[in-house]
This record gives sequence, structure tokens and C-alpha cells, in this order.
Amino acid sequence: MDAAMVDRLATGEGWALLQSLPAYDESTALQLQVRLRDAYDPDLVAAAMSQSRLRAKAADKFGGFAAGMLFTPDGLEQATRLPIAARHAHRFASADVREVYDLGCGIGADAMAFAGLDLVVRAVDADPATARIAAANLRHWPSARVTHARADEVQLPLGEAARHLGVWLDPARRVSGIADSRGRTKRVFSLDAISPTWEEVRAFAADTPATGAKLSPSFPHAAVPDGAEAQWSSWDGEVVECAVWWGPLAFSVGRTAAVCSASATHVVTEAEAAPASGTPHLPSLTDLGEWFYEPDRAVIRAGLTGALAAAVDGTELGAGVGYVTSPAAYDIAWAKRYRVVEAMPLSRKALSRWLHDRGHDRVTIKKRGVTLDPDLLRRQLKMTGRGRGGSEATLVVTRVAGAQVALVVEAA
Repeated sequence: MDAAMVDRLATGEGWALLQSLPAYDESTALQLQVRLRDAYDPDLVAAAMSQSRLRAKAADKFGGFAAGMLFTPDGLEQATRLPIAARHAHRFASADVREVYDLGCGIGADAMAFAGLDLVVRAVDADPATARIAAANLRHWPSARVTHARADEVQLPLGEAARHLGVWLDPARRVSGIADSRGRTKRVFSLDAISPTWEEVRAFAADTPATGAKLSPSFPHAAVPDGAEAQWSSWDGEVVECAVWWGPLAFSVGRTAAVCSASATHVVTEAEAAPASGTPHLPSLTDLGEWFYEPDRAVIRAGLTGALAAAVDGTELGAGVGYVTSPAAYDIAWAKRYRVVEAMPLSRKALSRWLHDRGHDRVTIKKRGVTLDPDLLRRQLKMTGRGRGGSEATLVVTRVAGAQVALVVEAA
């Protein structure tokens, strides 16, 4: 969608058409589009129907706000979920920041959260159509202004005018004009390939102490700047970002994890993951405790499995595996607990026999620290769910003392 079509959709006839559309229904969308072409320009109808479909998808991220917003497919996929954006905004507000330059604002998700806390927002995006979409999405907040420009073209306030200034960057991690095999804009993963680059992001942080940047969950631990906080955040178990915070925006220097859901947020820090005096990893499979714990993925991404081991007085199964065992049962808000039913070295023949002898004909497979194809393993174990009256087992394939092992566990 080009900038001209954004303008048509955001005003007058286009906006009236868009707001008049019923809730999106894939089964009737084509028929509706054909009928609308009798009264409206076909290009406008196609654009409005695309927006209707995107709004339906966006409800998961934006709730009721989605019904009054404009989107692009890539913009929606990359946009910060509104509750996570609210956490970003509270960082700035708690640091007495009053004006935020949102460089690389995308469709304006974070800028909406900033403006919602009465911060003055200067949003910038390098793509003209995206900047217009952000302007439409921010139209309810007079304190927010959107400009079409690159981050390196922005002149930040200096001196006294910068006293309450904050900078938020969401570097582009996609290559414009190049699509992957699924038709989505190709992603980049190198810190040098993002735009602005990691070096440029750090330059902004050097000039403006209250700086934050949204980066990929694959952000390397070794790249965390001295004195900054890198927080990996998850939503309902899915890791959605790593945000790096400098200066007064850093609440806990080093790596942290925020485990977020609609009901609660739990933050885990490096201090909680300090090595205990016991054995750092399980010496052998015979030392496995009765209980098996799986931390939230944000905790694993942040390299903070040690916090779980400390919380349950347990031991990580293997270096970097992320699973913990303990002889005792604990309720941990950011980890799942299972009872260990069986543990054995990984032998497909022995495991298949054990599962079938106990009436299982299908399995849920969890794996970490090993390379295997879960679907292939199911077929090898003959766990395809084709039996009658069978049950499902939860199978964990991982490493203990350098060897592949299989654990059968049950939720507790």
C-alpha cells in the first residue's frame, strides 16, 4: 500500500468505507468485495478489505484499539504488543522523561503508549506510507507528531531542552523489496545489518542517557553494553523481544527476563541467577530428582536458568539446556512443574516398547540441547495416534552429562 492509498483510507470516503465494514469473515470476504465494487473504486475496496483482515488479526495485539487503526502486514507483525509497549512507556515516565523521540516508529504502537502517558512524542519513520499510517494511528493524541525521515536525519534537542529527553529506537530488521519463501519481507539477523545499525544505536545512547532500543530475541549476550540492561520479554510463553535500556531507564544492570501475560508480569534478574554452591549441572541420570521444571522461554533466552535452580533448590540438567530437576515441589510463577515418571538413555527401541506397554499411542515432545526431528521421532516410536483408546505422554529429550536422554513426565 502506497502513501496515496493510506491518505485515501485515512480520510473521507475511504475512512467511511472502512468503518462501515462488518467484522471480517474469510468465508464471505470475496462476496462482500465484489458487491462493494459496484459502489466504490476497486482499488479502494481492495485496500479497505485488506485493512479489515489486518484489523481482525491485530485484535490480539491491540484489543479494541485495532478497530480504529491502520496496518501493513509487516508493520503488524513487527509492532509491539500494546501491554509490552505500556511497559516501555512506564520506563520513560518513571525516569522523568517528558519528551520521547521514537526513531523507527513503524505503525506507531510504542508511540501510542508513550502518548497515552502524556509524554510528548516525536515519531519518525523512513518509509513514507508507514509514517502516514503512524500519523493516522496517533491522531487522537495532540502531543504526538509523525515525520517521514531516517533516524540519522533527526536533530535532537541540545542543552536545557534535552534535560527531560528520551530516545526510543526500533531498528528495521527486514530488507525492503526482498521476500522470503512465504512472501514475507526477508529478515536480517546481524546487528550490523539492522537500520540504524547497532553502532548507530549505541551512538544515540551515548548522546542521550535515557535511551532504549527494541531488538530481536536472538540478541547475543556478549553484546549487552556495560552499565545497560537487556531484558528479554515473553507474552504467554512466546519470546517477543529483547529491549536494551541505558542510563535511568536501566532498572537492573545486566540481563533480565520479563515473563508477561494478561494477568501478571514477573521479572527475573542476574542477581537471582548467581551460581549456587552445589553442583552446577546434573552429574548423571541417576541423580535426577522427582520433579522436572521448565522455565519460561524468556528466562532461557536471557540465560537465567540459574534463577530457577536457585528457586527450587535444584540443578540444571546440562550446560545451557534450560531444564532443572529438584527433589522437592515448588510453585514458580514463571516455570512449569512436572513429575518425572521415567528416565532412560535415549534408545528409540526401548522407549517405544516402554510407551506401548503403558498404553500410550501419541506423545508431546519437548527438546533442548539435542538435534532431532520431533515428527521423525514420533514415527520411529510409532506414536502417531492411530491406536484406539490410547493415551498421550509428555516426552522430554535432552542431555545429561553429555549424553542424550529421554524423560517421560506428567504435569503436576
